[in-house]
Amino acid sequence: MSSLSYLVSRLLQIIPTFLLVMVVIFLLVRMLPGDPAIAMADAKATEAQLELIRQKLGLNEPLVMQFFYFVKNTLSGDMGTSILLKAPVLEVILERIPVTAFLTIYAVCLSILIAGPLAFVAALNKNGMLDIAIRSGFQVGLSTPVFYIGLLLLTFLAASLRLFPVGGYGTTFLQHLHHLMLPALTVALYTSAIIMRNLRASVIEVLDAEYVQFARSKGLSRGVILGRHVLRNALISTVTLLGLSIGNLMSGTLVTETVFAVPGLGRLMLEAIFARDYPLIQGLTLTFAVMVSLVFLFTDMVQAWLDPRLRLS
Repeated sequence: MSSLSYLVSRLLQIIPTFLLVMVVIFLLVRMLPGDPAIAMADAKATEAQLELIRQKLGLNEPLVMQFFYFVKNTLSGDMGTSILLKAPVLEVILERIPVTAFLTIYAVCLSILIAGPLAFVAALNKNGMLDIAIRSGFQVGLSTPVFYIGLLLLTFLAASLRLFPVGGYGTTFLQHLHHLMLPALTVALYTSAIIMRNLRASVIEVLDAEYVQFARSKGLSRGVILGRHVLRNALISTVTLLGLSIGNLMSGTLVTETVFAVPGLGRLMLEAIFARDYPLIQGLTLTFAVMVSLVFLFTDMVQAWLDPRLRLS
């Protein structure tokens, strides 16, 4: 199977996933307690005014018709109007997507920079003092809640030492890097612990493989063996784990963005839930589902490049 055919097949697999997500989102939002008409109206609204709002939102229609209009409008790019922000949902989401995307990519890059070199060092010193020290350090990060790591970094590096701002996003690229350093590092410290453990185990397994032993017997240098034979094969399982971690990271931005007052999709989701903003909740959940699906698609493509045998399966 060619790379293009593999890509098309993976894209087609996203369609039923997206439709299933739409069904689940529609039903879950309708199960939330409270009346969106009351949240949308002012405190002195009469029952007639509330009924008019329900009619405008289509809440008086049968559930099947509500879902039909929901799918139709979503596919046409109309996600409705936010009850909380009084603006089109699509505009609000498009305004916040760059923040969450930047934070996610930033955190992933930091995770790779932290976990990659240390995983190789630990694997090459298997069961040595350095290996034990590295694993012990990452175990602390793995067992500590993300929000607690964030609060510690916020207290010491932002509030006490004032090396970084306590929140915000900035306006330029360098300001984005500066403002999002602490939230990205918070997520990276946890994610890198998972990646390091997996990559270390993969490197140790590959180092014991027959083709690596054969490469050693041919007299190839250690750098060539690690770069050409070990790294690519060890990354196959780690890329899968990294893709899953990115998916969890994106859906977990709610906590990180709230702690650091980052104006992204996660913080917006929390505000929408408290306001019972049905259109915004639906739009945000669909956006997260699409973003995670695209991450998994990219992960599959990288895996297929690392191991061409996957394209044949």
